[in-house]
Amino acid sequence: MMGAQAILPAFVAVGCLYATIFAFRSGFDPLSSGIAVVAVVCLVLVQPPREVTAQLTSPRLSAVLAVIYRWLLILAALLGIAYITKAPLQAYPRRVFLTWAAITPAVLIVSTLAMQEFMRRFLMKAFNARTAVIAGYNISSLELARRLKRNPGMRLEVTGFFDDRSMDRLGMGTDAALIGPLADLGNYVKERRTDVIFIALPIRHLKRVMNLLDDLRDTTCSIYYVPDIFVFDLIQARSGEIQGIPVVAMCETPFFGYRGVAKRLTDIVLSSVILLLLLPLLAIVAVAVKWSSAGPIIFKQRRYGLDGREIAVYKFRTMKVSEDGTEIRQATKSDDRITPIGAILRRSSLDELPQLINVLQGRMSLVGPRPHAVAHNEEYRKLIKGYMIRHKVLPGITGLAQVNGCRGETAKLEEMQERINYDLDYLRHWSPMLDIKIILLTVVKLFRDDKAY
Repeated sequence: MMGAQAILPAFVAVGCLYATIFAFRSGFDPLSSGIAVVAVVCLVLVQPPREVTAQLTSPRLSAVLAVIYRWLLILAALLGIAYITKAPLQAYPRRVFLTWAAITPAVLIVSTLAMQEFMRRFLMKAFNARTAVIAGYNISSLELARRLKRNPGMRLEVTGFFDDRSMDRLGMGTDAALIGPLADLGNYVKERRTDVIFIALPIRHLKRVMNLLDDLRDTTCSIYYVPDIFVFDLIQARSGEIQGIPVVAMCETPFFGYRGVAKRLTDIVLSSVILLLLLPLLAIVAVAVKWSSAGPIIFKQRRYGLDGREIAVYKFRTMKVSEDGTEIRQATKSDDRITPIGAILRRSSLDELPQLINVLQGRMSLVGPRPHAVAHNEEYRKLIKGYMIRHKVLPGITGLAQVNGCRGETAKLEEMQERINYDLDYLRHWSPMLDIKIILLTVVKLFRDDKAY
């Protein structure tokens, strides 16, 4: 079934292409065959198939968004290949390609949801539901029980919890049931049908975990250990293995594997398009900066990039001075260092446009934590816990903090702390749709931002 889900989109795309060509009475020439081959390869390779159970229990909206994002990447790849190979697309009927590009994602969404529903209805019913109990009541175990209840496709029903504390002390709500103390767990699973036991005791209670495992050796239950990960401030937490050794990622970049490829491809395509569209505006701004005051057009400043390595960030010069030393004074309202043209550029954020070159160089991304001057980094990393974690990803031209009003001068430590909190939230919850949302909100903010000066 995993294989079928992996190749189904390829069959749908080629089928839609054939149908579109037939509808417009166009011939299936070598160029059409080339498009079909590229589409098939991309659809199979762009997103590796996930584990079947995860696909069955994922929300439908997530599946739809994944299909749309995947299709946009494939169209970008097709256009990129056509540009590199100088394929004669002008000789190909434009209405055929545009119609195919429009109807294929709709058919892909319908077929993906149908496949998901087929697997949910027929495959999952082949397995009997299993009963489970949880040893230890905490945030992690309660969240596990809630998610199992929300996803019946997992076929796991949690009967209740075992814990040595009382219900009042635990603060247990109506959505959880306390069966008894931990000492009763062994006898309970022997007397009542129980298939799975989740042990969710804190790591500091290792000896209790070992004793509990000894008591449960005389049962046939499947046993899982659920670490209480919510006691840590985790970034992109996930479990996995390294050469057969199980590991739990506690702080990791969201851009690993194909996610990193998708992020980089999106940056290259969008920044190239924006640069080409804004080329006349860039030329006008460059002339205005040169005319406004003596000095270079482009101001280069050292900042920290990915993994805390120094990079040179480009901006249109907006000040009469070019500060890049150990002490840098942040721009303030009515700052006498800012030129008249510079004030307009800063208010409209046009001074940031040269950073599109940084994006093409691979030093920055369109969306990510805003890079700070080296001097400010060295100051705030000593004052704010977790400050340097924001450098696990490429810095961005815009970011989650900026669209939430955290830009401009940070006169108080609390203001920088709020900015860092948003940056870390971006790392925790990154998704392609979050990037798109931030870009759209950035465009809106350009016309009504009173903190740009």
